[in-house]
Amino acid sequence: MQTVTSKDGTKIAFDKVGSGPAVILVNGAMAYRAFDPSMAQLAELLGQHFAKEREIEDLQALVEDAGGKAMVFGISSGGVLSLDAAAVTPDITKVEVYEPALIVDDSRQPVPADYTEHLTTLAAEGKRDEAVEYFLTQAVGIPTEYVGGMKQDQATWSGMTGVAHTIAYDAAFVGNVMQGKPLPTDHWVKVTLPVLVADGGASDAWVHHAADALAKVLPHASRQTLEGQTHMVDPKVLAPVIIEFFKK
Repeated sequence: MQTVTSKDGTKIAFDKVGSGPAVILVNGAMAYRAFDPSMAQLAELLGQHFAKEREIEDLQALVEDAGGKAMVFGISSGGVLSLDAAAVTPDITKVEVYEPALIVDDSRQPVPADYTEHLTTLAAEGKRDEAVEYFLTQAVGIPTEYVGGMKQDQATWSGMTGVAHTIAYDAAFVGNVMQGKPLPTDHWVKVTLPVLVADGGASDAWVHHAADALAKVLPHASRQTLEGQTHMVDPKVLAPVIIEFFKK
């Protein structure tokens, strides 16, 4: 594992595999290398074709460490972060996002208007269990009655509560675009690089609506649906899509 220091002094730990043009992988809320092995598997699959690493200054620091230019893949809230970073980072040359965390209509319940503020308060008060529960029920959409059962898996639950303070960081990027409202047409107008917006064919309708809406507001976007896939996308299915787009 390697480290790089961001502009604000934050030390960022990341893994690097492969060689060649740099591709930075940005995971979603609460996901990290020890908790989400699928991203590590995806990195290995991409490693034969690209170099790989894993908020905006932190991502810029990774771009710099990767040689000054990089392509970026982001999933869920990581996709929104990737686009926000691309808007202010000329050295990001291409972006692919998979099922970005957006709610653009009434096809599912939006997050509360004070979603970001509430998560920030819970983090400040050290209420980790409450933060995870709030995220799972309000953002992910898991029914409240299921949460008790999830807590029985102590290894998984402790993995989530261990990084619960970071959920508010993700919320800062997605809270305002998960309100069930159309995306502002000028939100990512500065993202003039090529972007591939992908989703899974077996995901819920609101996910497809969000991906379609995002592709329409981005200046240079293309769309692709991975048949049979959900938000828990199979790295073996996703990797060839990333390779094809980034190698064009």
